[in-house]
Amino acid sequence: MNAPTRNWADLQAPSLDDVEILARDALARLPPEFLALCEGVTIHVEDFPDDATLREMQCESEFDLLGLFRGVGLAQGGEVATGQWHNRVWLYRRPLLDYWAEHEETLGHLVTHVLVHEIGHHMGLSDDDMAAIEAAADE
Repeated sequence: MNAPTRNWADLQAPSLDDVEILARDALARLPPEFLALCEGVTIHVEDFPDDATLREMQCESEFDLLGLFRGVGLAQGGEVATGQWHNRVWLYRRPLLDYWAEHEETLGHLVTHVLVHEIGHHMGLSDDDMAAIEAAADE
């Protein structure tokens, strides 16, 4: 049996809005106890990190960073001081798409992985904890 063919000529790369929808869908699938700890964390999608972030993170290329948590994580006390930005997760569309094109996983899985990893930094979780949360989101 032949698999149906897709009209690749009409497809476009996922937009910033598409990646944000994937991230919000991924967030909704995460375990409730994890979500409860994410209260107040916002998700932002940009094409690339800004130059200051690239320098701060010591990136050699604008494609080196898939996502980033900014703020005061629960592991650091979680209190946001006056004048301080609230907790945010940044997802970078073009580096995500570049990584996706070179690996055999779905874009949805990749966005979930990066989102859990960055929020995991917020909560001070171990890599094993984050892997378990990702597995629960995939069920």
